[in-house]
Amino acid sequence: MDVSTLKRIEADPNYRKLVSERKAFGWTLAIITLVLYYGYIAIVAFAPAVIATKVSGDITIGIIMGVSLILLSILLTGIYVLRANSTYDDLTNAIVNAARIEGRKK
Repeated sequence: MDVSTLKRIEADPNYRKLVSERKAFGWTLAIITLVLYYGYIAIVAFAPAVIATKVSGDITIGIIMGVSLILLSILLTGIYVLRANSTYDDLTNAIVNAARIEGRKK
């Protein structure tokens, strides 16, 4: 790929939108994940009695929170994949098609 094609793609409004949206959404999900994980660790460190509270038999609040944390991470990944498969793929296809059309004109 030559420099002129790269510059044309970088100037494409769809490319700019794709980069901007993907970056913002990715950081949002990353921050949510970090807050959840570090929040769990903070509870373990500073309020161990809370997570040691038994709910039923040997099941504690800590176990429920840990499993919930894993499930929420899977859910957040699924949300990203759904968005990537819809919005991001459409933008990527528009960028590729525009680059092909411009490449044929030359």
